[in-house]
Amino acid sequence: MRKAGAQIKLGAFLTATGQHIAAWRHPDVKADAGIDLQEYIRVVKIAERGKFDMMFLADNAGIWDRELESDGRSSRAAYFEPITLLSALAAVTERIGLVATATATFNEPYNVARKYASLDHLSGGRAGWNLVTSANEAEAYNFGFDVHLAHADRYARAREFAEIVIGLWDSWEDDALILDKEGGRFFDPQKLHMLNHKGERFTVRGPLNVPRTPQGRPIIVQAGSSEAGMDLAAWCADVVFTAQPALSDGIAFYKELKERVRKVGRSPDDLKIMPGLSPVVGRTREEAQAKFQELQDLIDPVVGLGLLSSMAGHDLSGYPVDGPFPDLPDNNTGKGRLKVLKDTAARENMTIRQLYTRIAGTRGHNLVIGTAKEIADQMEEWFTSEAADGFNIMPQALPGSLSDFVDLVIPELQRRGLFRREYEGSTLREHLGLSWPHTRHALARDGRNAKPDAAE
Repeated sequence: MRKAGAQIKLGAFLTATGQHIAAWRHPDVKADAGIDLQEYIRVVKIAERGKFDMMFLADNAGIWDRELESDGRSSRAAYFEPITLLSALAAVTERIGLVATATATFNEPYNVARKYASLDHLSGGRAGWNLVTSANEAEAYNFGFDVHLAHADRYARAREFAEIVIGLWDSWEDDALILDKEGGRFFDPQKLHMLNHKGERFTVRGPLNVPRTPQGRPIIVQAGSSEAGMDLAAWCADVVFTAQPALSDGIAFYKELKERVRKVGRSPDDLKIMPGLSPVVGRTREEAQAKFQELQDLIDPVVGLGLLSSMAGHDLSGYPVDGPFPDLPDNNTGKGRLKVLKDTAARENMTIRQLYTRIAGTRGHNLVIGTAKEIADQMEEWFTSEAADGFNIMPQALPGSLSDFVDLVIPELQRRGLFRREYEGSTLREHLGLSWPHTRHALARDGRNAKPDAAE
């Protein structure tokens, strides 16, 4: 049961030209937006005008094979490194949270802890780390591997990686800095702690050389919906970004993940579940349908089939494109996403062509086409049915689709009392309504739970 006055949380998933694979070809979209800082500034300011909790940047540390094999037809081969970009955006925004991906498979935990802690300071407490394990096999080739790490190994590494990052963020207690000029004491050495981690995959001494951050530590976002992904999220995530294309799926996932959170001793309120939602809004349903069809007409079949193949983790070029989506076995990429594809195809009896056309703008997430009232109706239904605490909004084409949502849907949600009219706090943690994360050292001294992820 929702608490009285509970409101929807919103993220803006900003993928350069937009979520739709053909958005870069639209006449109102800047084709090279992925490498244009001014275009990112323009878009994030629209999201901040809409009072979004956060903006969200996905990332791959390499070009997908589908982009290389598209005969130069794909726009997803060129975009900025996200932490560098968010540091620039922090200087031109004031309230919106800044979340970006960093893989635990092809990074070192000390560097990730240091970068996100620095971003949290630079932004005044608005940083978030999207913890992923890399579904893109091409990333492995850029880091000395001939083959991608196995799915189970990637998640085992991610668990230890996250434990180290959280431990490093706990290096400095809240009041460790003294800054006593007369007495010559910069910090209290009793409140700066070594990590001394020695595990199966990492040895990290610490401490971190970035002090405790404005929101205690950056927010952790996790996007895995497999068994391993849900276990990782239950243990350490503040936000889960998931693909749940049907209300019944969303309710089941929400219930299961919140129960896992309880079992590890955390409050279910300290994990916000935010499924992806790709809205196409018009002043009439016919206008919205026309907007969507304009993008659909721009899909290149080579790009569409390549997208579906990479998401499925199988080369589909040998199957009849107008035949049924095959019953593919599990693979070493994204297990949760393959399940979504198989379930969607089976539920609607879709061909390969129909499925790649469907996911061209959604990546398997929920697509809603209609008026502001119709889109708000669905968001309210998911929220009140406890299928979501909020949504990661995935605009089809930028900046137009985001402007439509901010100008049409946000006022409808506000009218219903489901979304804020103004920011109440200054940090991302405050926007999301999450508790302060006391360090393990302060908790241990007080005789409370000293787990690295513990919070009141």
